[in-house]
Amino acid sequence: TILIVEDNDKNMKLARDVLQAKGYRTLEAVNGTDGVALALAHRPDLVLMDIQLPDINGVEAFSRIRGQAETAHIPVVAFTASVTPMDRNRITDAGFNGFISKPVNLKEFLETIRRILEGAVS
Repeated sequence: TILIVEDNDKNMKLARDVLQAKGYRTLEAVNGTDGVALALAHRPDLVLMDIQLPDINGVEAFSRIRGQAETAHIPVVAFTASVTPMDRNRITDAGFNGFISKPVNLKEFLETIRRILEGAVS
């Protein structure tokens, strides 16, 4: 199960459609607060986290997910159009498990998810 936290309808639809076509179950949140709540309630195998969200930003939502014992182990991947070197450093320094930039390269998108999920299982 992959939780997608994304406020842009087109990006949400793309991620959902691609993941479901590959057999993944998806959960969806359009803001960071709901993303944290869904992570706690459902404990997904992976979270795709947009960084620019309408309430709390993705880094804060990530911090809240990691701050709970029940969800601290869940891999979280930044899913964002913020691709400056400073943005990447901030995401890496925060401790995200990976980074997927938008616009999405589908091959890289699926490879990143596969790699992280396989690493989480080992």
